[in-house]
Amino acid sequence: MPTDLTPPGRRPRVLHLTQPVDGGVARVVTDLVRAQLADGMDVAAVCPDSPLTTHLHSLGAHVRHWRATRSPGPSLAGEVRQLARLIDEMRPDLVHAHSAKAGLAGRLAVRGRIPTVFQPHAWSFEAVGGSTAALALRWERWAARWASRVICVSEAERATGLRAGITGRWAVVPNGIDPERFRPAAAAPVRAGLAPLAGLDADAPLAVCVGRLCRQKGQDVLLRAWEAVRRQVPGARLVLVGDGPDHDRLRADAPDSVLFTGAVADASPWYQAADLVVLPSRWEGMALAPLEAMACGRPVVVTDVDGARESLPPSLAARCLVPPEDPGALARTVGALLLDPPLRASLGDRARRHVLSLHDVRQTARAVADVYRDLLGTRPAVTQARPLLTAGDAGADRTTQRVEHSEHRESIHS
Repeated sequence: MPTDLTPPGRRPRVLHLTQPVDGGVARVVTDLVRAQLADGMDVAAVCPDSPLTTHLHSLGAHVRHWRATRSPGPSLAGEVRQLARLIDEMRPDLVHAHSAKAGLAGRLAVRGRIPTVFQPHAWSFEAVGGSTAALALRWERWAARWASRVICVSEAERATGLRAGITGRWAVVPNGIDPERFRPAAAAPVRAGLAPLAGLDADAPLAVCVGRLCRQKGQDVLLRAWEAVRRQVPGARLVLVGDGPDHDRLRADAPDSVLFTGAVADASPWYQAADLVVLPSRWEGMALAPLEAMACGRPVVVTDVDGARESLPPSLAARCLVPPEDPGALARTVGALLLDPPLRASLGDRARRHVLSLHDVRQTARAVADVYRDLLGTRPAVTQARPLLTAGDAGADRTTQRVEHSEHRESIHS
């Protein structure tokens, strides 16, 4: 059933604000925009110029380009000013800010004048350390006043925020994926069509890791575990699907049994080609890659970080969760599953049924629409233009200055 958020006189405009423009965050935004447009909503998006902007425009969203770096830095004040102008031009009734950088700039630009949904997609203070983490945590505590609702993708992510002293109005909406796009297929013909696998033994046990090549996703831990996996399963091969800031370092440390695909437009063939999918993350909200792999009928091995246990059916959680930063436990679990095809088939079947019942993207879109309805239900049909950033807001200016002078050692979110 379409979701009707339309007040008398005019459809409310929802504006999605995002930076980063790749990886799981971009896929979540794309899926929400597609579903909301299909439900007849007036949808806009603001993000840096990228393939994402082209794709969102092709879906029918109103799109504006925002010149913004991935992490806070000296350009933040100018980014906030430009964002305020864009929001003022587009006159949304609700702003949905995705991830730490967009949540930072968006809340500084709007400051509660428009209903604002903030979706962290994993907390910023988990991505960094030392004084930078302390600064990020202080910001999240202070800026919670400017979020009409904080959407977390798992109960564990919400609990992490509460333990950190972040107060606000919470909603938990688990991530969802498209089960028609990600669906089971026989591995052998799929492998035959993937050029990077040309020349490999079609029967070689194959593990696949899909994700941005960065510290968060833990591919370095998987490479440290891989030698022990190969001792258990001598013919096994590992494919790292994706690109990112750690590409060169990981490739330099990888043995010949590890293949790198670089960025791919569609990861579904790689899930279908795999015997097993691995994601050894150091932190997550609720990663999409395990959900996509399970929708393809493949068992997954993931680290027991926020959202991971909630994303798995009990039969996989009991067998396929390993402690983070533990190459030995990771190697034992991956090796045992690569050696047991009947168990993999059974776990993969249960995984697909689990995703269909709890992680269909249409369920996610309906739950997000319920949050919007709650925030927009009493708003007038026409929203008056409003100032969004004033020179007199000294508190916001001081926060901007403190954050823009902090130096992040890595991207705020993958």
